[in-house]
Amino acid sequence: MSQESKRREALIYHAKPTPGKIKVVPTKKYATQRDLSLAYSPGVAEPCLEIEKDKNNAYKYTAKGNLVAVISNGTAVLGLGNIGPEASKPVMEGKGLLFKIFADIDVFDIEVDTEDVDKFIETVKNIAPTFGGINLEDIKAPGAFEIERRLKEELDIPVMHDDQHGTAIISAAALINALELIGKKIEDVKIVISGAGAAAISCSRLYQAFGAKRENMVMLDSKGVIRDDRDNLSAEKAEFATHRKIDTLEEAMKDSDVFIGLSMANVLSPEMLLSMANDPIVFAMANPDPEIKYDLALATRKDVIMATGRSDHPNQVNNVLGFPFIFRGALDVRATKINEAMKMAAVEALARLAKEPVPEQVNIAYGETKLTFGKEYIIPKPFDPRLIAEVPPAVAKAAMESGVAQEPIIDWEGYQDKLRERLGSDNKMVRLLLNRAKLDPKRVVFAEADQLQVLKSAQIAYEEGIAIPILLGRKEAIEELMAEIEFEGDDVLIIDPKTEEENDRKNRYAKVYWEQRKRRGVTYYSAQRLMRERNYFAAMMVNEGDADAVITGYSRSYPTVVKPMLELIGMAKGVKRVATTNVMMTKRGPLFLSDTSINIDPDTKTLTKIAQMTSQVVRMFGMTPVMAMTSYSNFGSSSDPKASKVRDAVAYLHRYYPDMIIDGELQTDFALNAEMLKDKFPFSKLVDKKVNTLIFPTLDSANITYKLLKELNEAESIGPIMMGMRKPVHILQFGASVDEIVNMTAIAVVDAQQKEKQEKEKDDL
Repeated sequence: MSQESKRREALIYHAKPTPGKIKVVPTKKYATQRDLSLAYSPGVAEPCLEIEKDKNNAYKYTAKGNLVAVISNGTAVLGLGNIGPEASKPVMEGKGLLFKIFADIDVFDIEVDTEDVDKFIETVKNIAPTFGGINLEDIKAPGAFEIERRLKEELDIPVMHDDQHGTAIISAAALINALELIGKKIEDVKIVISGAGAAAISCSRLYQAFGAKRENMVMLDSKGVIRDDRDNLSAEKAEFATHRKIDTLEEAMKDSDVFIGLSMANVLSPEMLLSMANDPIVFAMANPDPEIKYDLALATRKDVIMATGRSDHPNQVNNVLGFPFIFRGALDVRATKINEAMKMAAVEALARLAKEPVPEQVNIAYGETKLTFGKEYIIPKPFDPRLIAEVPPAVAKAAMESGVAQEPIIDWEGYQDKLRERLGSDNKMVRLLLNRAKLDPKRVVFAEADQLQVLKSAQIAYEEGIAIPILLGRKEAIEELMAEIEFEGDDVLIIDPKTEEENDRKNRYAKVYWEQRKRRGVTYYSAQRLMRERNYFAAMMVNEGDADAVITGYSRSYPTVVKPMLELIGMAKGVKRVATTNVMMTKRGPLFLSDTSINIDPDTKTLTKIAQMTSQVVRMFGMTPVMAMTSYSNFGSSSDPKASKVRDAVAYLHRYYPDMIIDGELQTDFALNAEMLKDKFPFSKLVDKKVNTLIFPTLDSANITYKLLKELNEAESIGPIMMGMRKPVHILQFGASVDEIVNMTAIAVVDAQQKEKQEKEKDDL
């Protein structure tokens, strides 16, 4: 994709369909006049009077307790510099989005039009009653230090300048663990800090809090080593000025143990790295290009422990590991500030978490057999679902112990459960899915590539590294569309099965197909004709190893597409009926629904197989399947065959697969409402568990349900995911959106990865 194309895509993302990235939504009912009279006049007067009596009641009656202001004056935005408050707004909205999806914290972004420190502070103080916390962002130094210091002193709510403290907290956790791995003590190591901005100062201070000695630290700015005999040093730089008579980074690096890079790309040479002590620790955190390239550092020193700010290398120092969870813990105990004890608690929680067994969901997302504490895993991954339940409690406890908490937590287990529930409002599954596909992209045939939506999806898959697309269709039409959407894929294979240039391949495929089905009425001539059809051609590409997966069905009815796939590719060993499942991204978390596309009225035996296949798909996503077999009845309340077939399927699974977490027959509301289920049916295997999978008794009930969720609740859908096929084949719903096709492409890639892994395991036996 050209730079201009990337620019246009970014602008469209921020502008369409609604400008911006965040919005305000009601949290109370507003359907009736009664609701509105409570929401506003006259009912709203009552909480106003209660807050007048005691300002703390604002936490009880308003959103203040879960509302953070992300505030900037636009003077130090990313690498763009001083671009002004209006231009900083997209970044502040983005920060608000991260607060919401990682910790369920609501945000108003505030852009202040002043570079005057006193005026900025006055503005923030004047609006502070609205918020439960203040996140300062992208404010240039040295003013940023003064602004944060005074606001922390003069306000009674948590204030944090994330540019200073975020990197410090994450890198401190990584440093503690790296030092543990190599058996060095923080008070003994020599540390070089390249950079002297807000983040560098904060990192240095926090490392000191954990025992690093100031005399063992050397800091550099654009002029070289910050020495105590230099003139006109700011107070912050003077704090870390060295008495050593050295001037350059090259001199500072000799015999050093730790390099902290917060400066610019490629300032650390291989020679400097070689001059470091044994087992050097290098955190090259300049973005997007680090102070030394990751691969170059590892090639230079085999004993180096390396971290960067990039997601495509191990040990990413990513601020999202910190700020959402620190504010979450601070808000939940109504802390009056974020103090050193709370930041240190966050560091220790992150360091501790990296040493604990990693959930399978995280291993799957990062394509690892098993992530374990070591040189390539010294800090948790940003997608780790445990962060929400580990970091906020540590921060909250530190707030209580340091005397800044106003609402202490008593039930810590209950608090952690509530935190996990908050995670359900954000669905990371799509990000996990795409991330996993990118780790080992496969060749995916797009059978309808001359459809604009399909081609756009293939473009995204190609440019994002999700898949290696193979485009089927009229070559001239595809190339025209590619030019129109600026799909610059010169190495992308385009095939038109109807052209003469594909005759050799068509004849080869036709012969294989004819050999397989010549005793079922198929002639060689008819096989040749079928190979002109895209779906037959695409299926044979996968069968013959010329591709790894197929995506089709965008412009044709589901049954007409399923037929050739079953004929040519067929079902997996031991499978007699295929089925589909859809993953719905709901507010309560991912919800798998089966069978949404194939089996019209499955019998008991088919229902048991659908449940087993769905269980395998759920596990493929790194989740433990908790399954309810749904009906219009509950546990025998009806003797009708439509209910009894579900009941018999559950009985079979309970008998022969006792480890499966499944129960029924159950009405959907009982399946999804844990309190109702426990109250009425305390004997159920689903009691005290969160159901994430629904098996429906008929196709119409499953299909209608998933489409209702999709349209009425705007729930994102991944699917229908084909289950039981011998090769990775995935058939889109008619007229699927670009996002849906991209998601299905990732599914096809992950499916291919999984099947490849299974084949290798068989070969190893």
